Formats: sequence, structure tokens, C-alpha cells
Amino acid sequence: MHIDFNSIVEAAWYDYDPSRAVRSISDISAMVSTNHVFRLRLEDETTVIAKFSYFGTYEDFVEDHSLINALANNLSEPYDNVLSRSLLRKNGLFTYRHRDGLLDSWVVFYNPIRVAHKLPRVLSEAQIATLGSELAHFHRACHRLRNILPDWSKTLKGDMLSLLWHLDTEEGQFRHRGTVDQIRRQVDLFDENMEKLGAYGWDSTPVFVDWNIGNFSVTDDAKLFSRWDYDWFRMSSRVLDFYFLSRVCSTVGDRTIFSYLIDPVMEPRFLIFLKAYHAIYPITRDEVLFMKEAYRFFILNYVVKYGHYFFHELYATKLQREAFDVYFPNLEKHFNPDPIFKALDL
Repeated sequence: MHIDFNSIVEAAWYDYDPSRAVRSISDISAMVSTNHVFRLRLEDETTVIAKFSYFGTYEDFVEDHSLINALANNLSEPYDNVLSRSLLRKNGLFTYRHRDGLLDSWVVFYNPIRVAHKLPRVLSEAQIATLGSELAHFHRACHRLRNILPDWSKTLKGDMLSLLWHLDTEEGQFRHRGTVDQIRRQVDLFDENMEKLGAYGWDSTPVFVDWNIGNFSVTDDAKLFSRWDYDWFRMSSRVLDFYFLSRVCSTVGDRTIFSYLIDPVMEPRFLIFLKAYHAIYPITRDEVLFMKEAYRFFILNYVVKYGHYFFHELYATKLQREAFDVYFPNLEKHFNPDPIFKALDL
């Protein structure tokens, strides 16, 4: 399907503000997913960022960006400028919906966000400790705002029920042929363990899930400066952020060719992060146990269920094959909470 992105983004802008003409539109997407990001230069020399998506539903898109914008506007120092603010029209979040015979898509506009320094591909132990304390402060600041944010509807249980429903559709049967029973088994394990932990009833906090080093920048002293790419934003347990943070801390470091192994969670370097985090914003034993289920949820939801939206088709197929050949078997063999309990004195 050919999509004329520029025409849709331009139409979205003129629906927002026809008084300022668009001079140019540049695709600045990371080119690793089906979502697209564009830079608009206007006739008055203003620059605006457009996020274009056709993943999920329009209602979820509006919900997520309403939550992110409320969070951006209510975070206090030193995190008051970490998130980009969406453009409003008449005091409401502006979104544009394009529908034709083949495509249902949505656009939201952001003010550009400032970028400082990227972390190196492999962090020093001092940088890992700083990152741990920074994420603890950031998580705590976000959690304090949970009661003033707009309502949300997405839940972990709801996403798993949606996956089970998807498996019963013709598309689901075709896309996951040969693995349907394995997916159902993993969903059952997730649900059983969540019930044991009582985790469905935990407080939710804003989490961004995907913390690879291409999604945020830091100051000279490695403090969090800005965060972009909100594709996997949701309201849930802070533990959902930990898997990607373990990858940032790993001995392998950030890579363009990657797999989603559980191994980084068990590395001693991640214990440095967790100890620094725990000193600021303590982690409970149950949250440590939930790290296993947070990883299982990530693989089921973002790799198995939606992988063809977030990764190009060949890579999505590779990751989905690895999920059943490697990720789920290794999760049962390699995840061991005892070293984490010991490091955090739990």
C-alpha cells in the first residue's frame, strides 16, 4: 500500500492552522518501525514536529498523547522540559484523522524538543549508577502526578485479552500459524503469575518502556535531559521500564542488530543500576518477581502481537521466531531473582 505521507501531514497542518503556510516537510523517522516522524518548516520560520501513525486505534492514540501532554505540562524541575509538548487548539489536544478506503491514520503535532548528549554504546559503571538514580527520581516524579492525569483504559490484562481475541480471527490464525498454542500457553502463564503477585491491582505510573539510547539525551554529568519516541508509552508498573534499561547497562551495549534476550537483566552491571535506583525509590520483592512477567508481557505484546507494526517485516519475522525458539525457553532457565534480592538486601 502506497501512502502519501506528506500530503496527509500537510492536510493535518492546514486543518490545525491554515494561516501559516508549510514551506517544507522532511521525514526524520528512525526507519525501524512503521510509525513516521516529520519536520515541518513554516513560512514564519517556525519548526513543528508531526507524528504520523496507523497503529492501533485512533481512540488509543488520542488517549496516549493526552496523557503524555498532561505529564509534560505538569512535571516540575528538573524534569519540566524532558518531554515534548503537543500543540493545542482552543485548550484541547489537536489530532488529525485521515480515513480513506484503505487507510485509517492519525497525526499529532509537537514542539521540537532539545537534545543534549547521547550516552555511549557501552556505559561506564559510574554512568550506570547515575542512570539508576536518575530514573528513580524521574519515575517518582511521574508517579506523583498519576492522580491528576487524564483517565486511561489500556491495561496489561486488557492487552492480553486482546491478543487472545486476535488469535481467534482469520488474520491472527494466519499471522501466527504454528505458534497459536504456544502463545496461549504464555498468556496463561502471565495471567497465573500476575494473579499470584496481585500485580493487576498495583498503582499505575507513566512508563515509556523503550529506553534504548537513541530515545533520550543526557547532560554533561549524565543526568536525564530529554526523552522522545513515545510509541510504547502506557500507564502501568514502573517495572516495565526495567528491561530496556538493563539493555542500556549491558556489556554488549546498544546495537543496531539486536535480539531481545533476558540475559541483560541478570548481568552484574544491571545490579549497579538497580542498587542506585533502589537507594532513591525502593523496589519491593514482588516487583523483582514481576520483572519476569514484565519481560514476558513485552515479548507477547510488542514482539509477537504488534511486531509487524514496530519492526520492518523481515526483522519482525526474525524476532517472532526467536520468541518461541529462544526468548520464552530462556526466560524459564535464566531468570533468577536471588542475586537481585541479595544486591538490594530484600
